[in-house]
Amino acid sequence: MCGIAGAVAFGGRRVEETTLVAMCDAIRHRGPDDRGVRTFARGAASVGLGSQRLSIIDVAGGHQPIPNEDESVWVVMNGEIYNFQALRRGLEARGHRFRTASDTEVAVHLYEERGESCVADLDGMFAIAIWDARRERLVLGRDRFGKKPLLYADDAHRLRFASEFQGLLASGDVAMDLDLDALDAYLTFMAVPAPLTIYRGVRKLPPASLLVRDASGTRIEPYWRLSYLPKRDITEAAAAAQVRTLLTEAVRKRLISEVPLGAFLSGGIDSSAVVAVMAGLDAGPVKTFSIGFEDADYNELPYARRVAERYRTDHHEFVVAPKAIEVLPTLVRHYGEPYADSSAIPSFYLARLTRQHVTVALNGDGGDEAFAGYGWHYASRLAERWRHVPAPVRALSEAALRGVLPSASERRAMSARVARFLRAAGAGRAERYQAWLGVFTGDLKAGLVRAAARRDYAARAVEALFTPLAPLDAVDAFLAADTAWYLPTDLLVKMDIATMANSLEARSPFLDRDLVEFVARLPSRFKLRGRRSKWILRRAVADLLPPGIASRAKRGFAVPVGRWLRGELREFVADHLLDRRAAERGLFEPAVVRRLFDEHQTGRADHAHPLWVLLMFELWHREFVDARVSAAADAVTA
Repeated sequence: MCGIAGAVAFGGRRVEETTLVAMCDAIRHRGPDDRGVRTFARGAASVGLGSQRLSIIDVAGGHQPIPNEDESVWVVMNGEIYNFQALRRGLEARGHRFRTASDTEVAVHLYEERGESCVADLDGMFAIAIWDARRERLVLGRDRFGKKPLLYADDAHRLRFASEFQGLLASGDVAMDLDLDALDAYLTFMAVPAPLTIYRGVRKLPPASLLVRDASGTRIEPYWRLSYLPKRDITEAAAAAQVRTLLTEAVRKRLISEVPLGAFLSGGIDSSAVVAVMAGLDAGPVKTFSIGFEDADYNELPYARRVAERYRTDHHEFVVAPKAIEVLPTLVRHYGEPYADSSAIPSFYLARLTRQHVTVALNGDGGDEAFAGYGWHYASRLAERWRHVPAPVRALSEAALRGVLPSASERRAMSARVARFLRAAGAGRAERYQAWLGVFTGDLKAGLVRAAARRDYAARAVEALFTPLAPLDAVDAFLAADTAWYLPTDLLVKMDIATMANSLEARSPFLDRDLVEFVARLPSRFKLRGRRSKWILRRAVADLLPPGIASRAKRGFAVPVGRWLRGELREFVADHLLDRRAAERGLFEPAVVRRLFDEHQTGRADHAHPLWVLLMFELWHREFVDARVSAAADAVTA
C-alpha cells in the first residue's frame, strides 16, 4: 500500500525532482516506510515517478519505482494485487526475470506482454502508473470498484497525478477555480463523483478506467463493466453454497501479509461474516476493532462483542464522544475537497485505534451494494409496484398519509423515512435515487444556491447513470447505481482517507471481483426476499454467526450529528455558517442558511445533513481556498 505521484511533460518542458519530492512529502502519511523518486528524459518527454510506501509484501525488497529487465518500463503502484503469485509463475515460465518479491513488479512484465490491457489481469485494489520509455507514454489505471484513488491535472503540455489532493496541489500551478458542476453534485450527494473534483483543473480517473498520455494528447477508456444479466439458473441452496465458497476465498487471498493484520468489526452481518471466516482460516486469534458512541441509539458495541466472544478474538474498542469533532481540521486537510459523510469521524478514529496494533485491516465494505442491504433497495421495489396504482388513488393515499404523519426531528425516524418515500415514490428511478440518497434536492437546493452558481449536474449525471440500467428490475438497477456511484463516490473515499491518514491498509473481501460478479447475476429475489435484505448472504453464513446477528436489521455506521449540532457544536456551526465571510462568497442565500440553522435548533425540523454539508464546504473553503489567497496576498505585499 502506498501513495503515488508523478508527472509527464512534453515540448521541452522538464519534470524536476524537487517537484516529485514536494508531492511525496505531502502524502508521506500514506506510506511512511520508504520513498522512491525517479526522473527520466526520453525524446520529447520528461517524466517523474514517485512513491511513498507502506511496506506490506516484500517488506525488505519492494522499493518503487520498479523497472523491467532493460529499464524501458517503470511502474509505481498504490494497492495490492491478490493474484500476483499466480501471475508471476506464468511470467517466469515465459522468461521474465524478477528483481523483487513484490506484487507490484508483476505489472511491469504484464505490460511488456499485453500493453495497457494488462490491468484487466490484475485482481486487487490499485492505482497504477506505468511509464513506457520506448513509446514515450504514461499509462494510468484504477481498480474495478475504485478502492484506490487517482487524481490528475492535465493541460496541453503536461499531466500530473497523485493519490491525494495534497500531493497534486504540491506540484504547483494547479488551477483551483471552483467547479460549479461539482458543487451541485456535492450538495446533492455529500461528495463529488468522478470524473469531477471541486477544482475545475483537477479530475479523478473513474474506476475500472485507463488513461494514456503521450505527446498527441490524453485518452481515457473503461476496461471492465459489471454485468447483472443474463441471470443465473441456480437453486437457492447452490447459490448460498457458492457465496460461502467465494467469500471464504476472498478472505483467504486478503490474508497475505508480512505485517500484523486484523479486522474492523461493527457487529453487522458483513464485518461479522468476515471475522468469522478469518477465524476459520487463521492460526491465531483474530485482532478485531470496534467503535461505539455514548448515545445508545447509535451504539453497536454490544453486537460486536458477541461476535468477538464467539471467536475469542483479541478485541479492542473505542467510544466516540462529541468532542471527537476536534478532528475535523485534520479530516478536511486529508480529503482535500468537500466531503460530508459524517461517519468519516468514527472511521478515522477506528483506523487510528487499529493502527496501534496492526498494519492491515479487513472490512465489510461492499456487502450492501452486492446483496441489497440498504432501505432504498426495498423502497425501489415498493415504489415500482406503487406506480401501478391509478394516479388518483395514489394522490389521495399520499395526501392522507402526509396528514397523519407526525413531524420528525430526526432523519432516521420512521415518519421521516415514510415522508421521503412518498416524496419520490411516483417518480422515475433517477429522480427516486436523488430524492432518497440526496441531501439538497429540488426546491431546497434551488432556494439555497444563488442563481449565478446554480447547475443541474447531479440530475443529468444520475439520469445518464440509470438510462442503460433500464433492462434491470427495480432492485438490481439500484444495486448497479450504488456500485457505480455511491460506493466509489462516498464509501470507498471515506475508507481510503480514514485508513491512509493513519498509515493503515484496508482490504474489502466483499469487493472481490469473483464474488461480486457471481452475486450480480443472481436473481434479485435471492438478494431481497420480501423486506429481508441480504437474503442469500444470511443463508450462506448463518451457521457462522451468534444468534441474532444474521437476522439483525441494518443500522448503519451513523453518528448523532443532529444532536451534536444542537449541543456542543451549536456555536461552532454558527460561527462558520452565519458569519460575514461565508455570506460574502456569493454562493448561498444567507437567509436560507439562517432558516435551516434556526429550524434545526428549535427542533421544528431535522436539518442535520444539510447543515453538515454546508459546514464541511465552509471548512474546506477556508483551508484550501482562503488560505491560499491569503498566502498569495502576503507574498505580493512582502
